[in-house]
Amino acid sequence: MVLFSLNRIFALRMKKITLLYSIIMLLVIGCGQSYEEQQRISRAERIRLAKEDSAALKIAVAPTMDCLPLYVAKDEMLFDTAKADIRLKFFTSHIDGEAALLKGRIEGMVSDLVRCERVKSLNIPLRYVTSTNLSWQLFANRKSRIKSVSQLGDKLVAMTRFSALDMFTDRLVDSAKIKSDFVLRIQINDPNVRFQMLQNNELDAIFFPEPQATGARMYKNPVLADTEKMDIRMGVIAFRGNILDGNRQKQLEEFIAGYNRAVDEINKNGVKHYAGIIKKYMKVDGRVVSRLPDITFKKMEPPRLKDVEMASEYWKKKQLTDNARNI
Repeated sequence: MVLFSLNRIFALRMKKITLLYSIIMLLVIGCGQSYEEQQRISRAERIRLAKEDSAALKIAVAPTMDCLPLYVAKDEMLFDTAKADIRLKFFTSHIDGEAALLKGRIEGMVSDLVRCERVKSLNIPLRYVTSTNLSWQLFANRKSRIKSVSQLGDKLVAMTRFSALDMFTDRLVDSAKIKSDFVLRIQINDPNVRFQMLQNNELDAIFFPEPQATGARMYKNPVLADTEKMDIRMGVIAFRGNILDGNRQKQLEEFIAGYNRAVDEINKNGVKHYAGIIKKYMKVDGRVVSRLPDITFKKMEPPRLKDVEMASEYWKKKQLTDNARNI
């Protein structure tokens, strides 16, 4: 009788174990199917998103005030999404946006004419859609005791190569009659990184666009030069010229219309009205925004011929000089 009971208990336990095992296997199989299904859906979703991104008109932007009309147009929904899918691709510097354009990942970029003339020299056709109000101020570190450009010999100057800043540095150095090789040019592409380095007293002189220039003034760093006073306009929005046909042309037309609507709104409300957008995209705090100068934006118009020719001539001369040094 005892043996019978033990056998029965053992049999019942085995049934429970078998049932539990079956349940676990069903769950494992079920989860496996669900995971595979999720992976299949995920792959399909990635393919769909990649196709949408490929068809969209993509423009490289940077954390600078010349990009404000684009940010406003996007955040305030001034681009007609029913007519065009326009996407802003954020980069911390112009050089990173240029790299994306060269790889065919974007169609356009906010940049400067010298950098664009360099791209054209690489057999990449570009169309200049509009000039922008991009300009720079050259600041001395307030602890460096530098009072003028003539004191930049053997000093560390933060700038970017292959750009308008190269040209402005050359012009300022030449005007001060300093040998160009005596100025130690340090390539720091991200303007916000430059600002941090200024705060840490790591550099002697630094070029800034807005809004970083306002931050530098706020901390009492002296201005050595202002490119806006030179009557040279290097800011530009450029698109790869070999893709602007058919549907791309329609996208470009909507981009221009949305940009112009944004310019009207900014000029009506003032730049400080868009403090949230400026802080969001340009990574500066409210104190900097509150001290920004009044900035008037222009609707889209092609860059002046004299500015394009200046950038082109400078880049050709730069190439010849660099090639001669490498011989």
